[in-house]
Amino acid sequence: MNPVLKTIHNRTSLRRYKDTPISDEHLKTVLEATLRAPTAGNMMLYSVLTIKDQAMKEKLSKTCDNQPFIARAPLLLVFLADYQRWFDYYRMSDVAQLREPDVGDLFLAMDDAIVAAQTAVLAAESLGMGTCYIGDIMENYETHRELLQLPDYVFPAAMLTLGYYPDDYSPKFRDRFAEEYIVHSEKYRNLSDEDLQKMFVGLEEGFSPNNKFGAKNMGQFMYARKTGSEFAREMSRSIRAALQNWQGREL
Repeated sequence: MNPVLKTIHNRTSLRRYKDTPISDEHLKTVLEATLRAPTAGNMMLYSVLTIKDQAMKEKLSKTCDNQPFIARAPLLLVFLADYQRWFDYYRMSDVAQLREPDVGDLFLAMDDAIVAAQTAVLAAESLGMGTCYIGDIMENYETHRELLQLPDYVFPAAMLTLGYYPDDYSPKFRDRFAEEYIVHSEKYRNLSDEDLQKMFVGLEEGFSPNNKFGAKNMGQFMYARKTGSEFAREMSRSIRAALQNWQGREL
């Protein structure tokens, strides 16, 4: 297995970090690699916020679903879907019949931001740093917009915590679903109930009937914990609020 594949296969989310700041050299290397990420039409429809300030990290640890480990990370990177630059450039260029960015523009910028984030993850891992994705940055849109001073056509797509692996770190790998259920040939294949039973058998082995949700099976448990949770509802509300700016209105 070559070094790139080793980095991909050995990566796990890291939520405990060595008490050492990220070196300027390593941060520079990660950002340089990030800027080489694939991007739609070479437009680079994303921006990256580097956050080291402890007070800011504390605030984000609370607004992102109250996760204290966020504040303990030496560095946070916030990846923003950013159409503001291009919109301002179009306006400066006196584009005729200029319209505001639309939902499709946001989705394309989200693609760019996520690809850039994963590129940063692999670069960081190659330098001995661990990361954890924080999707909760998409919640509390109004709060995060004010906190990070985001203009209308910028949306926080993802946040990463970064830190060096602690000396006593021992990786814990979590199983993934089998390839046959995830990879489709030529066209999409809906899974039958029998397929789903086979797909989730490993996950269901870890189910405990003694859970805080009163769930009777893993499907009920996961729905209560994830899809039907308060944070999931807040994320949807937050995104709907942000979408009000992405309507493609002609100016």
